[in-house]
Amino acid sequence: MSVAGFLAHSALAAARDQSRTAAAIATEQDILTALFGVRRQLGWAGSNVNQIAKALNSDADVPHFAAALADLQRVAQAVQRAADRVANGQEGRAA
Repeated sequence: MSVAGFLAHSALAAARDQSRTAAAIATEQDILTALFGVRRQLGWAGSNVNQIAKALNSDADVPHFAAALADLQRVAQAVQRAADRVANGQEGRAA
């Protein structure tokens, strides 16, 4: 599903749910906006990882690569867990 399609689907679902307050809807929209921004930044980080891989393949020295990659993987997993919680209507629960 495209980002635009997801946002349209979410907006229609929210419009049908009369039990939710405007504050809850606004909070969810803020969270989703932040998650989409983080996803974009993770894409940029992935591009950097590709550049590092290119350097490694040409026998260049890339200190601390393993630690940086592990950090990136932990962040990506945390973002996925947060996105799953939002998608399942559990925004207020701890990760």
